[in-house]
Amino acid sequence: MAALNEEQVMLRDMAREWADNESPVAAFRKLRDAGGGKGFDPEAWSAIGGMGWAGIVIPEEYGGSAFGYLSLGLVLEQLGRNLAATPLASTAVAASAIVMGSSDKAKSEWLPKLASGEAIATLAIDEGPSHDMKFAATVSGGKLNGVKKFVAEGDGADAFVVAATDGLYLVPKGEGVAVAARRMADSRSHAEVTFRDAPAEKLGDNALTQAVADRAAAVTAAEMLGMAESAFGQTLDYLKQRVQFGQVLSTFQALQHRMAKMLTELELMRSAVEGALEAIDAGRSDVDQAVSLAKAVANDTLRLVSRETVQLHGGVGMTDEFDAGLYLKRAAVLETMWGNASWHRDRFGRLNGY
Repeated sequence: MAALNEEQVMLRDMAREWADNESPVAAFRKLRDAGGGKGFDPEAWSAIGGMGWAGIVIPEEYGGSAFGYLSLGLVLEQLGRNLAATPLASTAVAASAIVMGSSDKAKSEWLPKLASGEAIATLAIDEGPSHDMKFAATVSGGKLNGVKKFVAEGDGADAFVVAATDGLYLVPKGEGVAVAARRMADSRSHAEVTFRDAPAEKLGDNALTQAVADRAAAVTAAEMLGMAESAFGQTLDYLKQRVQFGQVLSTFQALQHRMAKMLTELELMRSAVEGALEAIDAGRSDVDQAVSLAKAVANDTLRLVSRETVQLHGGVGMTDEFDAGLYLKRAAVLETMWGNASWHRDRFGRLNGY
């Protein structure tokens, strides 16, 4: 477990309180049932911008706080507990791509707006259902052409950080950009984005693309950590109050063993995820390995916990009345984003010479 400083503890507690009071799972249900829109509550996003969370990884000179990725992960973990639908993760990582990029124009034009929450940005990386870091999108004469099949928060984005064959580009919404909403299992904002001669500003080469994808995987793992802990806690509470055969379910040894297994996996998950975020903040040379370890462990653990949550709730776990299914569906989507467990295990092995 990471050693948090006083500011990080305050930030984590603030995010937890806000998520519980202003963005509980009931708020996500309301948003889901309403349908349409951009996939998030504009008032909630405005509040997040006002609290400075959108600028956590943006330098102070552009209106951010430069608190780092561990701090961002703490916030996303707390939001993940309640399945809060916000474009925070996508905007923060897209902003970091601009920060690490070489375009001063993009920095001065976009970073202040992203830090305040005035604008939303997202990554347009993958061109198929699986994360493979192979791109067909091309740029010629400052115009980008290609199709990105699965773009999280694509419905409401004002700018897209797009991976092409020769590097990473920033493309504002508008000329040459067509967005088509996709319906996914988690009822969150996803879109297919088509670029036809869209004006593009180059941010960096393929090395930057990989670095940004690693940061996206790390913050996704942080959200998954919050989801796993919340699903575990809900399951434990249910077992403590549900009576079967005249006994509380939590007294059955077989169920205790299953809960103990999940708890140990959660502790391992926390260590791996926080380790990856700390590696990014420290600029360590093994960021790629730390991220692949974290995302592989996060995928496996959330998969286990989300499925056990449904199982241990019994028949009611299959109904929409209970929250178990909501965590299961979101988990299924996040597992495939930025590489599933097999992809990251293979990558980790290659990085270590196997």
